[in-house]
Amino acid sequence: QVQLVESGGDLVQAGGSLRLSCAASGIIVRYNNMGWYRQAPGKQREFITSLTINGTTNYAAAVKGRFAISRDNAKNTVYLQMSGLKPEDTGVYYCNRLPNPISWGQGTQVTVSS
Repeated sequence: QVQLVESGGDLVQAGGSLRLSCAASGIIVRYNNMGWYRQAPGKQREFITSLTINGTTNYAAAVKGRFAISRDNAKNTVYLQMSGLKPEDTGVYYCNRLPNPISWGQGTQVTVSS
């Protein structure tokens, strides 16, 4: 079974920080391009950031300079460090493999209050 389980979402105030985790099983994140996505209320799921097998990162303009993707190969876990959070960052955050994503999980809710 291939599974990605997101965690770490919380209710935080604007300007705060949060670290999300994506625990993988059935795939090895070290050998997969991995990314984070989010879906705000009433909007489509959007790409946030990715980390390739060779270590290249890419960030959507909306989060560039505030978010950072990383991985811990020993834990087979991908992280998303978020700082300077804004109310518009509110949404459900998902991780997945790219290309060829697996089934989307439940994600983890991030709510940023003003």
